[in-house]
Amino acid sequence: MRRTDRLFEIIQIIRDGRLHKAQDLAEVLEVSVRTIYRDLDTLTASGIPIEGERGVGYILRAPIFLPPVTLTQVELEALHLGAALVQRSADPELQQAARNLVAKVDQVMPEARKPPDEGWGMAIFGSDDIQASFAFMPLIRSAIREKQVLTLDYARADGQTSRRHIRPLQMEYWGAVWTCTAWCESRNDFRVFRIDRMCGVLKADRMFQDEPGKTLRDYVLREGYADEQEKGAI
Repeated sequence: MRRTDRLFEIIQIIRDGRLHKAQDLAEVLEVSVRTIYRDLDTLTASGIPIEGERGVGYILRAPIFLPPVTLTQVELEALHLGAALVQRSADPELQQAARNLVAKVDQVMPEARKPPDEGWGMAIFGSDDIQASFAFMPLIRSAIREKQVLTLDYARADGQTSRRHIRPLQMEYWGAVWTCTAWCESRNDFRVFRIDRMCGVLKADRMFQDEPGKTLRDYVLREGYADEQEKGAI
């Protein structure tokens, strides 16, 4: 977690008006007590009204108002709908991130812009089958960011299983299944793998670099849907 994110989380935790010990904050944020002390000193020096002392605890005496977020009604509906979709169709890590995002935005919105008790009039009902993809999604997302080769055992539609070494480039959500577009070193070509058919995924002990003819851009240009890819890519 970046330090700026951790400072924000500390404010979110102690703004409930209760006394919080540094040890408890350290356990929640998975850092040392010394790091918490430094963070609290930084927040206090920046003008945040935190009271307390080491060995006793800390409390936020005055309310904190974060900078206002200017969102239209439709933008708020889009945000909540997108978060609801993530919570139904993505792995637990992304689900929690979506919940945190919505909570942070709702906290700083004026009363007139906060979600009604009955919701925004929309609901998401995802297929239970998609949960088969959740186990490997965090690992694949990490490998895409880090440009790390993956070794996977993959079950084809006919039931036969093969081992592949791939360079993951992007994950795609199709409404019912997740796929991963990759450069397959085993086939020396691009392949699109259904994540729910992956029987096992491991990070190989080597990284990869973008090479001409093996990038995501090369794939979408070859397949002739660059415009659609740019519109839907995240």
